[in-house]
Amino acid sequence: MQAAGGAPLSEESQNRPPRARRVAVLATLAAVIYALDLVSKFLVVEFLEDKEPVTVIPGVLVLNVIRNPGAAFSIGTGMTVVFSLIAAGVVFAIIRTARRLRSLPWAVTLGLLLGGAVGNLTDRIFRAPAPLQGHVVDFVQVFPVTRFPVFNVADSAIVCGGVLAVFLAWRGYQIDGTRHNEQEVEETDG
Repeated sequence: MQAAGGAPLSEESQNRPPRARRVAVLATLAAVIYALDLVSKFLVVEFLEDKEPVTVIPGVLVLNVIRNPGAAFSIGTGMTVVFSLIAAGVVFAIIRTARRLRSLPWAVTLGLLLGGAVGNLTDRIFRAPAPLQGHVVDFVQVFPVTRFPVFNVADSAIVCGGVLAVFLAWRGYQIDGTRHNEQEVEETDG
């Protein structure tokens, strides 16, 4: 079999899923996460900010709007500009990495991370007190008696994406669709 222009297709390129479809999954998931984050933050700011917390499920789930100048768990509250620059770097790195993307699990992982990073970066750029110093809108509080930190949709996506990234790396899955263990077997056979 030959590729366009008469170049032979290697066995490896025949078995790889098309990059464009994986990038489309990444972009679609990131857009959905970003939209959910924007809409949810708009609604809670519009209808719940400066009001008493709303108990959805007693002892389990409360909607409690806060403005977070720091990172997760309100760490580094005086470093908002640094977190803004880190988030921008993460967005850039994900977009750059997408050039090599041929793995559906990594497409999902990077889509979650990108959607979450852009969601919180939008807050940091456009919300008060100033550009790159904006406070992120957090509003989901689970098990309030435990004082578990208040978070938002973007935070949830980032955590899920981070857990998936660790799992995929641990299992040897590569962004290009190969598996580390498969590469080792091929190298010893070759």
